[in-house]
Amino acid sequence: MQLSLDSKFATYVPPKSQLLKWVGNKHRFAGEITRYFPTDFNTFYEPFLGSGAILATVAPSKGIGSDVFKPLMDIWQKLKSDPNELIEWYSARRNRIEKEDKKIVYEDIKASFNKNQNGADFLFLTRSCYGGIIRFRKTDGYMSTPCGVHTPIPVHSFAKRVKEWNNRLKKVSFLNIDYKEAFEMAKEGDLIYCDPPYSHSQSILYGAQDFSLIDLFEKIKEAKSRGVKVALSIDGKKKSGNLICDIPIPENVFNEEIFISVGRSMLRRFQMEGQTLEAEVVSDRLLLTYDIN
Repeated sequence: MQLSLDSKFATYVPPKSQLLKWVGNKHRFAGEITRYFPTDFNTFYEPFLGSGAILATVAPSKGIGSDVFKPLMDIWQKLKSDPNELIEWYSARRNRIEKEDKKIVYEDIKASFNKNQNGADFLFLTRSCYGGIIRFRKTDGYMSTPCGVHTPIPVHSFAKRVKEWNNRLKKVSFLNIDYKEAFEMAKEGDLIYCDPPYSHSQSILYGAQDFSLIDLFEKIKEAKSRGVKVALSIDGKKKSGNLICDIPIPENVFNEEIFISVGRSMLRRFQMEGQTLEAEVVSDRLLLTYDIN
């Protein structure tokens, strides 16, 4: 007998607020995306961790969050090992803007990060840069995002978020590895969620220049053959500038295709310098290697 969607799949509850500001953050849509995740799996993997919104929503009893970008993983590993020190990282930098000009503080910390990439500086930059858009110059890897117009959240607010996220992710291990290594670790009965750099709109973001969607599809195909379930968020029916995105999806890999509206593109707002985004509505595709009915 087939189970209904409600009995076969879980209703996961997202965290109350984001730990990191991050372009493409799935926090607002995490409840909708995870609605299509099975309840019965062994280890949960998120190999393009970013903001960790989906991982924190699932809050698995056994999980592995990973990313190739070391400063980002420094943050997640510190959240797990010493959340109080993570708060101190933020406090030491955030409190400076109480006495100094915010843009001067931001540029000073950005210069420190560009001299020696590290998680402590990167944490403040994610919460204070324009729109959470972390972008690097291709030529030398220099982080070039300007300071945001907003005031970074107070230390006490960040501390509350750290406590909630630490509680949700106590049973997750954080690894600084390439997504291909994470895929190789997954075994039959595991679940992988992928939110890779979007092929058209995110070429300026970290790591996106070398990312190959074709290689990812091959890894997903291999994982499926081993009995691993995979859910993939990817560009849907949308415009990226003047280009209509039409990504060729390989046959016989995905069983289900679901469209999820994710609103206006913050990256396009950055690229268009505040012009209207009426034509820039983004719709993600959620592709599943398993059946939902």
